Amino acid sequence: MRVVSVRAISVRAVSVRAKWRTPLWGTQVLCLLLVLMGLAVPSAAAQDQERKDSWRIDLAGPEAERGNVARRPDGLTVEDSRARTPSVRGASHAVYTSPGRSLGRQLTAFTVRTEAEIPTGTKVQTEVRGSNHPGTWTQWRATDGADAVRLPQAVSLLQVRLTLLGVPGGPSPTVRAVTVTAAAEQPAPQQTPQNGASAAASGPTYRLFATREGLTGQTTANGHVIQPRDHFVALPSRRMLAVNGGHEYQVRLCYQGRCETAPVWDVGPWNTRDDYWNPPAQREMWRDLPQGTPEAQAAYLNGYNGGLDEFGRRAANPAGIDVADGTFWDGLGMTDNDWVDVTFMPDSGGGGGSATVTAWAEANVRSCASTSCEAKSKVYPGESYPAECWVVGQSVTAEGVTNDKWVRLPLNAGGVGYVSGIYLKGDETGGVSTRCP
Repeated sequence: MRVVSVRAISVRAVSVRAKWRTPLWGTQVLCLLLVLMGLAVPSAAAQDQERKDSWRIDLAGPEAERGNVARRPDGLTVEDSRARTPSVRGASHAVYTSPGRSLGRQLTAFTVRTEAEIPTGTKVQTEVRGSNHPGTWTQWRATDGADAVRLPQAVSLLQVRLTLLGVPGGPSPTVRAVTVTAAAEQPAPQQTPQNGASAAASGPTYRLFATREGLTGQTTANGHVIQPRDHFVALPSRRMLAVNGGHEYQVRLCYQGRCETAPVWDVGPWNTRDDYWNPPAQREMWRDLPQGTPEAQAAYLNGYNGGLDEFGRRAANPAGIDVADGTFWDGLGMTDNDWVDVTFMPDSGGGGGSATVTAWAEANVRSCASTSCEAKSKVYPGESYPAECWVVGQSVTAEGVTNDKWVRLPLNAGGVGYVSGIYLKGDETGGVSTRCP
């Protein structure tokens, strides 16, 4: 009965406000009635903070990263229902990553409500990650059954990723809206990263069995179309899956004296929820395995889980990482699957090794950071190239965007060249965090 009375009084207060046509009087009357009833009146600052802590993602915004996503009047859906990725068996695939949202304060817990039409046989996966230090991100975390998600550290910037899985050649899910709300209670962070490093990786090195991925022409879990002699790796968990063309999650591989740092652009081998680089308490599955031991390795060598992977397949090798052809052949000089040393990088930079950039358009690689300099080579759409660092040079405009960052690339014929970051996927430097000296 108490709630009913409050509602009735609120209606009367609005009526009085409308009759007097004086907003101040109406507000004063309402506040006085609430105070008399012993109810707290939120301050203007508290109301403003509440609005900031809940927002709806602009699914039609141009800044998002999209892979095989169609924007329609009723929401986002799979553009080509025939498109698939090897990491998701028997489903068409699309991925959407929202722009980062500044929170204005440090937060750890959120509720993410995804409103979607999900026909039988289709699925929508919603994941969240955050940052509290430029260039570093937490690992992605999936929402639970109550749409809640807790990140391992407090963050001031948030992103949401949607993965849409449909029936090949058949129906696909449609996401109508995504609303994010900061939880009323903010738990303490689960861990405290050191030296500004994100929770995505702490820098350990593991001895892992690496297999060549191949699959040229097929699409990775982040929407990248695999090119001949491409440079990237796959890990058996979505928690460290970078955006298409991004280098926010990287590993450094070393084999017989040769090393390369490569971005994580795909999910596999064998499993998709095996984040073995995390401590057992934080691991998504297989928490009884030691940190650094992939489930497929334990299954193949020790008969763990009956020798089977996450999907009930018998593990035919102990692989904990897949390596794209360019990294496999050119970077590491491998000729067959073998054991390699893999370091999980503590930041999104080159980590002491070369980074990799991917072009979205054909562009000249010049002798200096200006269009007036000699063209030494070219980059081509969808192809990846090793990169060293970036410099500030001539401003270049393409499709209404202007960028003065140029990325330095080693040339096959020797020496170096520079390509404008405007032609590279990812951020304004193509994901290269190191500035040239």
